[in-house]
Amino acid sequence: MEAKPMIALYGEQTRLTLENMSFSGVRLAEFPSYLTALAQVKKACAIANHRAGLLDDEKKEAICQACDELLQHDYSEQFPVDAFHGGGGIGTNMNMNEVIAGLAGHGVQSVDDVNMSQSTSDVCHTALRLCLSREAGSLVKVIGPLIRTAEEKSEAFHPHPTIARTCWQDGMSVPADAVLKGFADALSEQLELLEDYKDTLCKVNLGWTVIGSGTGASDGYRRHIMEALREVTEHPFSWKKSAYQAAQYTEDLSVLSVYIRIISSILAKFARDIRLLASGPETGLGEWRIPAVQAGSSFFPGKVNPVIAEMVIQCDMLIGGNDSVIQNVLAQGEVHLNVWEDMAGFLLVQNIMRLSKAADLFHRNCVSGLELNVETGVGYSRASIPLIVRYKEKYGYKKLAVQVKKYGFEETVLRIRKGELDQP
Repeated sequence: MEAKPMIALYGEQTRLTLENMSFSGVRLAEFPSYLTALAQVKKACAIANHRAGLLDDEKKEAICQACDELLQHDYSEQFPVDAFHGGGGIGTNMNMNEVIAGLAGHGVQSVDDVNMSQSTSDVCHTALRLCLSREAGSLVKVIGPLIRTAEEKSEAFHPHPTIARTCWQDGMSVPADAVLKGFADALSEQLELLEDYKDTLCKVNLGWTVIGSGTGASDGYRRHIMEALREVTEHPFSWKKSAYQAAQYTEDLSVLSVYIRIISSILAKFARDIRLLASGPETGLGEWRIPAVQAGSSFFPGKVNPVIAEMVIQCDMLIGGNDSVIQNVLAQGEVHLNVWEDMAGFLLVQNIMRLSKAADLFHRNCVSGLELNVETGVGYSRASIPLIVRYKEKYGYKKLAVQVKKYGFEETVLRIRKGELDQP
């Protein structure tokens, strides 16, 4: 997307937000998918106002053309407000209103025309959900190939044995793909749940203004707004069952955040498994080999550290922190309006964007290059505990316990290997 030269199109309200409420260092410009969604919502509102007879032809065309200009070119530098500025997101909405008015010309006013029949509450609410639905779709496209690669690795590893470990003690013999198989299946299950949930985000309150009462928007506008929104976004939008609920509760964001955190945790758990199973090269488990993508240490020459796996684990920590705030936002809403919704939404967009990037890097730079040390796994599968487990399955736990009590564990194992153990 072509970047446009920076001549400020925004106005006084954006400048006041910059002056009065900038603290996080995270600019609205860092969320291009949200800006796209908000511009589309504004275009749909202009169309609905025109169809309702509230906006004349010239202003409607000017606003729609301005929105199209935003959608087709990079105007990110026109959106400098702090994404976490507070105020219920007022600075975000006014920044967009002023930029559209600046592009539109023809006497278009930022509030009276661009923001006609709208409030910050219902417009930003809708744009967030459109943005999140698209970001979730992007994540699905990233995770799908990762699952397929894990399944291919699982198939390749399956014929070879290794040892299972529980509580970090030796367990029974197990196919070498058991960890990969568990990872791929867990991820597939959660991805299906995420895909099913995306439609929930298309239930919004656009047209019902600040608190869900509809004050400030005409019935004529409301008759057209959902149709216009569907046309512009190509998403199956409809009204939430209760517009009051939409203004007061962010439970749909909380649920989506849980899905994202679970997927992140599955990736992090598998990343930890990789660190352990590929540990070594001489004194670790050494069952797997990971790709050497870059120097792992500035001190130890030739050391292959699990840097990609550690990146995924660190990403998961950040996602967990954001999720804790998102869940708290649900409880922090007061009476008729949850003014913290924008913060929850942007943190959730951050989480999905981070997870999509980390999962893609994890797939390309680590999982796709995993290799199995077959001889190491075979050696582990022949350890004492798997032998004891096989003997127990044949003769029973109690009878084996008698042998261990009589000879001790090591002597019992030795006698089993030699075929000299007392027959039960």
